[in-house]
Amino acid sequence: MRTGKLALVISAAEAAALVRSGDWVDYGFGVGQPDAFDQALAERRSELRRVRIRSALSLRERAVLTSDPQSESFQWLSWHFSGYDRRQSDAGRAGYIPMNFGEAPDYYRRFLDPVDVVCIKTAPPDAAGNFNFGASATYHHAMIERARKVIVETCDAMPQVEGEQCSLPADAVDFVIEGPATALPELKFPAPTEVDHRVATLIAEEVEDGSCLQIGIGGMPNAVCSLLRESGVRDLGIHTEMLVDGVIDLIEAGRVTGRCKGIDRDRLVFTFAAGTRRQYDFIHRNPAVKACPVDYTNLPDMIARNDRVVSINNTTQIDLQGQCASETDGHRHLTGTGGQLQFVRGAYASRGGKSFMCLASTYERRGEVKTRIVPRLTPGNIVTTPRTDVMYVVTEYGKVNLKGRSVPERARALIGIAHPQFREELEREARASGLIPRGA
Repeated sequence: MRTGKLALVISAAEAAALVRSGDWVDYGFGVGQPDAFDQALAERRSELRRVRIRSALSLRERAVLTSDPQSESFQWLSWHFSGYDRRQSDAGRAGYIPMNFGEAPDYYRRFLDPVDVVCIKTAPPDAAGNFNFGASATYHHAMIERARKVIVETCDAMPQVEGEQCSLPADAVDFVIEGPATALPELKFPAPTEVDHRVATLIAEEVEDGSCLQIGIGGMPNAVCSLLRESGVRDLGIHTEMLVDGVIDLIEAGRVTGRCKGIDRDRLVFTFAAGTRRQYDFIHRNPAVKACPVDYTNLPDMIARNDRVVSINNTTQIDLQGQCASETDGHRHLTGTGGQLQFVRGAYASRGGKSFMCLASTYERRGEVKTRIVPRLTPGNIVTTPRTDVMYVVTEYGKVNLKGRSVPERARALIGIAHPQFREELEREARASGLIPRGA
């Protein structure tokens, strides 16, 4: 850990003045991204060129991007796209950095050059003078270890969360911006659809007493929480990457105790929270909650230290051999690898563990219904989870376990859970390509 003099309180403009052309600047992750500093840096756009800004999962508009539409002053790079980052990428103003999320701290420590300036949002200093990362532990500790200048922008709305690497002592910080008393960005999901409920029902029936859950982003995983809340399942544990509001519902319904966990017994573990104010209030100074760096939550060997891990994630396209493309639409980048593959592998390695890839069988584009189960992936699509790692695949038409199945068996199984209007065409193409041999 870096050490130095006690931090100086400065204005956002003074902090932005520390950035020089050609610098690497890191904004950090999610709700931990700064606002006052971002605005002040944008106001210097005419003075700067080629400032490279690294970020992930932006949940609020970034002034450096809106102020510099031609990307002459600022280059925006992201470890994981939010909807906002995706729109910036579509406009040619953002780039993606491939990464398994759990490896992020190692990237900073082993492969990246020192960061010239780090600015992240934290809670105000506590009684001991520490600055808490709050809802975004992720890779911030490792990032700060590699920083030449560390700036924190304090925010009264940031929860203070327990965890071994969830805060910084004052002597690890160079400068402090006393940020405005603005609310944290909230991430709200639409109500689950009928398809979401049908998929969730098939997953929920596989969850046993004492299972340890990882719940991903989206309507389907949250629908699973709704069903489990009404079920009789008991003593669930939580060891997850992202904390979502559905998990808070499970806790308040008494379904989560954590007493069967192999590590962090009786505690909910996550690396970042993104949801409503209700969720942020729940984790604030809650001794049953623990925020950990992402190499603790996401590395498969850590995940597997809990028994009966159930990993629930979305994918957007799967081919008839079981390859899951979850982050792109052709060459258009949508989200990121995140922790999907690592939780799939961690769940498999867990005693009694199960992983689920869920998807609606179809989607609509320009008025035409298309299948998400395809003979071959869309050209340019990135494989997020290889066929060898995929366990359960679930659509509204059923669930199949691909472990141990031959290529022809996989093709038939996946055709069987595709939308009925596409099954005949899928089988015809599977036979034409040799995935299902003649006479089989």
